[in-house]
Amino acid sequence: MTKAKVREKYQGLSRQELLDKAYELGSDFEKNSVGCSQCTVAAIHELLEMDDIVVKVANSLSGGSGLQMLGTCGALSGGIIALDYYFGRPAERMSYQETIQAYKDEFFAATEAPGLLADRFVNEYGTFICAQLQRKLFGRFYWVKDPEEMEKINAAGAHSDPAKCSHIVGNAARWVMEILLDKDVIKL
Repeated sequence: MTKAKVREKYQGLSRQELLDKAYELGSDFEKNSVGCSQCTVAAIHELLEMDDIVVKVANSLSGGSGLQMLGTCGALSGGIIALDYYFGRPAERMSYQETIQAYKDEFFAATEAPGLLADRFVNEYGTFICAQLQRKLFGRFYWVKDPEEMEKINAAGAHSDPAKCSHIVGNAARWVMEILLDKDVIKL
């Protein structure tokens, strides 16, 4: 596990203030930049010292993976990427030449924190599948690769209504921070 350091401008915030800031940043990134997976990671990146590349690699997991809308919610995928940055098994703990049980054990141990995040999605929304979340938020599914459907979901408030996609991204960012705090990755 890698320890996280809160960026200087956010040092001194209480636990609750840090969680509230994570929500606010996630929601605002999604509202202003779109891309649920990348915006979730960007919120964590803004608060914690994290390599910039992590935000970049989260780009195409948005919209149920590659805007297909049929896979995992991008906010969850981005949250998992942020958690894996701290808990994930490093490349040097993998082998293509031999089986090393300790390396396998590290893989399974590293899935605990992302599992907690997935559980939060299921407990809060009943699902973590993008299309099902759309049905809950909008009453229907939108195929956003169709420009007309993209216009319709935007008109329905996907990125402007604070109770829609930006709320889910805000929650994901808050929950990631909560897990990092609860697992003592971040010391206040």
